Amino acid sequence: MSDFDAIAVGRRVLAAEAEALTQLSGALDDSFTAAVETLFAAKGRIVATGIGKSGHIARKIAATLASTGSVAMFVHATEASHGDLGMIGADDVILALSKTGETRELADVIAYAARFSIPLIAMTAQPDSALGRAADIVLCIPDAPEAADELNAPTTSTTLQLALGDALAVALLQRRGFKPQDFRVFHPGGKLGAMLRTVGDLMHGARELPLVSGDTPMKDALLVMTEKRWGIVGVTDADGCLAGAITDGDLRRHIEGLMDHTAAQVMTPGPKKTAPPAMLAGEALALMSDPAPAVTVLFVVEDRKPVGILHIHDLLRAGVM
Repeated sequence: MSDFDAIAVGRRVLAAEAEALTQLSGALDDSFTAAVETLFAAKGRIVATGIGKSGHIARKIAATLASTGSVAMFVHATEASHGDLGMIGADDVILALSKTGETRELADVIAYAARFSIPLIAMTAQPDSALGRAADIVLCIPDAPEAADELNAPTTSTTLQLALGDALAVALLQRRGFKPQDFRVFHPGGKLGAMLRTVGDLMHGARELPLVSGDTPMKDALLVMTEKRWGIVGVTDADGCLAGAITDGDLRRHIEGLMDHTAAQVMTPGPKKTAPPAMLAGEALALMSDPAPAVTVLFVVEDRKPVGILHIHDLLRAGVM
């Protein structure tokens, strides 16, 4: 029977990489701030580059930056030497990844950056390497042993590059004041895109609003409630503001002599749960699901006036749930 223990190996790898990440966190210094400010100030694009496993990480970093509001792209270091250098402009910033900093395929990128005074940010474990010496800013990753140290296959080093890239992206998006509404622009598809849609995108408009004034006889209020089919009717005051709402529960509480009352006499004043048009769909779902109390319908209110209505089924159809 083999002595191989897959779980033990897995735990050893994860522990080694976690320790390296802790070292990386503790080693962050002013160069990180300088990198964020340089990327923030870029008038052109952020060009991430590398080769091999570092190239794969550079491509992912470029994608993360692009999805969080930065104009970013990936240029393969080898392809750069065969014409793709022309994709890099004088207003761009180059983010070059190489653990050793001696990757020969980066030589043309380094020379190009120097020739056209393009800011060069290096991500490397060797600040005294050719890449490190040429860079305007060096982001050092710990020269920690790879998880498969007997093979020296890129494992821990690429984890550190990936994590440092994420740190740059998050710091940069906060520096930009990037908001969830902005994030939605770059993520229109899938569940994430649905969660980032707004109530205003999904609501039913004024024509479908079940509304009556406070002095409306309950007979007429019930007709509106039945016609609109929302199971609720909103009650507005003289200024058109939402003063209350009538639900099935209100009808049951006033069943005796119901038809002798007006809408204002039956309504529950001031609905506890309303939503502005700008509220994210994910937030609206959380509001509806909150058991204090949970609801299936929300009036959409702007400046205290109802402008639409949202049913939980609308969120379901949009893919939020």
